[in-house]
Amino acid sequence: MAKKVARLLLTLAGAAVGVGLVALANRVITFPEGLTLYQRMLPWGLALVFVGSGTIIAIIFNLLFAEPLTAAISYAEAGMSAMPAGQLLYCVCGLIAGLVVAFLASTLVARFKPAWVVLVIDVILYIAFGYLGWSAMSRRKGQFSMPATGGHGKAHGSARPKLLDTSVIIDGRIAEICDTGIIEGEIIVPSFVLRELQHIADSSDGLKRNRGRRGLDILKGMQDKKSVPITVVSTDYKDVDEVDAKLILMASELGGVVVTNDYNLNKVAAVRKVPVFNINELANALKPIAMPGEEMSVFVVKEGKEAGQGIGYMDDGTMIVIENGRRLVGETVDVTVTSVLQTSAGRMIFAKVKQA
Repeated sequence: MAKKVARLLLTLAGAAVGVGLVALANRVITFPEGLTLYQRMLPWGLALVFVGSGTIIAIIFNLLFAEPLTAAISYAEAGMSAMPAGQLLYCVCGLIAGLVVAFLASTLVARFKPAWVVLVIDVILYIAFGYLGWSAMSRRKGQFSMPATGGHGKAHGSARPKLLDTSVIIDGRIAEICDTGIIEGEIIVPSFVLRELQHIADSSDGLKRNRGRRGLDILKGMQDKKSVPITVVSTDYKDVDEVDAKLILMASELGGVVVTNDYNLNKVAAVRKVPVFNINELANALKPIAMPGEEMSVFVVKEGKEAGQGIGYMDDGTMIVIENGRRLVGETVDVTVTSVLQTSAGRMIFAKVKQA
């Protein structure tokens, strides 16, 4: 679509320039008998000159500028599609206000001569004030909100877009959370996150490759289920190297929420005042609490970091550190919970072997 629009604009511009060149030639060229180009040529011949000139210039414009203009339109389209409806509306209002100011300013230079100088100044004014109006409103995105509408047509407040990072896609729990219907607003997957996911899926390391493919499968499943609208945006920040930094910057610009289970990304986003939806924090809030004194059976998987410790895991992946469990690696033992450590990075249970 962007390519068709670019070609249409370039064709119209080329035709206009071609007709303008013929009009300029009519003023410059004078034949010996004192006739102008228009007076010398027959009507059908003049029409052919107009059509031929416009066609040639249009072809040249398409050959030279089609790809850059298509890329620019695609970039603008991706940026606007990633904007919340409220922000887009205010930006359009800012653009219109800027164009009105440019129109008023252009009346002040209408008396200048020659005419081409006035034309150049008008073009500069409209571009400058239009950009300033759009930019001024886009930077105030956090001051505006529009009521979002739920699946039953009822307003449920301002629903910010949710930006997924690589870790939360690979984790997969976000798909199940979306299926519950508690996620409001649009899910956004930036192209640089998708590229990182693809890079992991193409890794020579088998474990990384499987994780990357799992993430791609989960993302495809979410798109197929359509529980929540998912948009892949091509917006990128060439001057920023880190994917996490790009994600935080995009969330800040869009007024969105970063969805992650990465502890470090969570902390950095908090410093940048960017809202974060941490899957681990949600999981911790929903987990049944293992109380001190509770007994359970655990398979001791490996040795712990500290002397004599053994490590086991619950079915949900919660780590259990077993005191004096090193000698029991490879066995299933009954343990008694002594304490529970809960953080945004996850939950850890400390236990000791139950005495016979």
